[in-house]
Amino acid sequence: MEEILEMEMSHPHYDVVVIGGGAAGLMAAGTAAKVGNKVLLLEKMEKPARKVRITGKGRCNLTNARPVEEFGENVRTNAEWLNVAMSEFTNRSTMRFFERMGVKLVTERGERVFPASGKAADIANALEFYCRDYDVEIQCNSRVTEILVADGKVYGLKYMNKRGFVRKIEVANVIIATGGVSYPATGSTGDGYTFADRVGHKIEDVRPSLTPLVSNHPQIEYIKDVWLKNINARLFVAGEMVREEFGEMSFSDRGLEGAVILRLSRDAVDALLEEKSVKIELDLKPALTEDILRERIKREVAEMRPEDFFAELVRRLVPKPLVVPICKELDVHSRLYISKVSDKEFERLIKVLKGWSFPISDYAPFQYAVVTAGGVSCSEVNEYTMESLKIKGMYFAGEVLDVDANTGGYNLQIAFSTGHLAGLLKK
Repeated sequence: MEEILEMEMSHPHYDVVVIGGGAAGLMAAGTAAKVGNKVLLLEKMEKPARKVRITGKGRCNLTNARPVEEFGENVRTNAEWLNVAMSEFTNRSTMRFFERMGVKLVTERGERVFPASGKAADIANALEFYCRDYDVEIQCNSRVTEILVADGKVYGLKYMNKRGFVRKIEVANVIIATGGVSYPATGSTGDGYTFADRVGHKIEDVRPSLTPLVSNHPQIEYIKDVWLKNINARLFVAGEMVREEFGEMSFSDRGLEGAVILRLSRDAVDALLEEKSVKIELDLKPALTEDILRERIKREVAEMRPEDFFAELVRRLVPKPLVVPICKELDVHSRLYISKVSDKEFERLIKVLKGWSFPISDYAPFQYAVVTAGGVSCSEVNEYTMESLKIKGMYFAGEVLDVDANTGGYNLQIAFSTGHLAGLLKK
């Protein structure tokens, strides 16, 4: 086994060390330096903000422009606890921050805010420039191995550099912004939970949130890569509908995904962990009632020739890739003459169009999850400062906390708000 040499190094004096160079960590580091602290940021990967650079499919939905009072409706855990951080650094604060950093923004459907360039790198670079403008020292390829605590307060930490040397720093304030365990390839591997657990913090059960859902429905293999717009999806747990969402979704090798499914996944994952039955029903015609759809089908059939196939009718109602799968679902041959289709088969078609049912057997793992649910218990963190209520000088920011929200820019806003508040610490 290769021996790791531990060395005591002569470091400059730091007031604050931030662990993790993601959205929360960069915001915390820049803010801490701006208010007068000498700050070191340690990032385990080769460059900061790797997750920011890929979020939103490379476009970065950095916040949501809805009124602040509506944010709580989209925060799934500890929304009330988050109010202080959100009021201190609002979505409007985030937008002004990036605009002042030279990033032009656009607001799209659902009040989602993106860089006008469509490049997530602009957000990542702005955060890094913010830190460098206030002389934050950013050190990459540096993995923190231990936070040193004595008598209920932080007095230093140890980290390993890329050469394998373990170095020690004396510091009284540490901000843990290590993220969760979603997208582990970006460096989010749960380090912060370990640090918190070692000093006695409670870690709420960690599980994927905003993640694709797996179905064993027999038609899944025929509809991979199909995108659906303007559909309504209903989530059923143990036979009862618990949530519904309207918008876009898709099918892939991972299962059901897209914005609608991600928003439903939070409740679906929790139900699956409790071993409850879960299914999703898709209303492909949400603008039509069953009666109106029935009349629409009658009109379509009246315009068709007797020798036209059943598939032609289905094609008039749904996107082409769904025609054969729906015929299979109904157990009606796609080439059955329309004149031979029974009233019962038409009724079954209506039922499927208004409630195509997909049993959910599992959820995609953390590598596909947008965020992590669970984390450091907020009941043990001061909501006014982000400081641990157990260890003086230990602060938390971002996804490492037990706070998560719906898709739409809310989770990055949580990172910015908690990071900013943590960074306001005094020497």
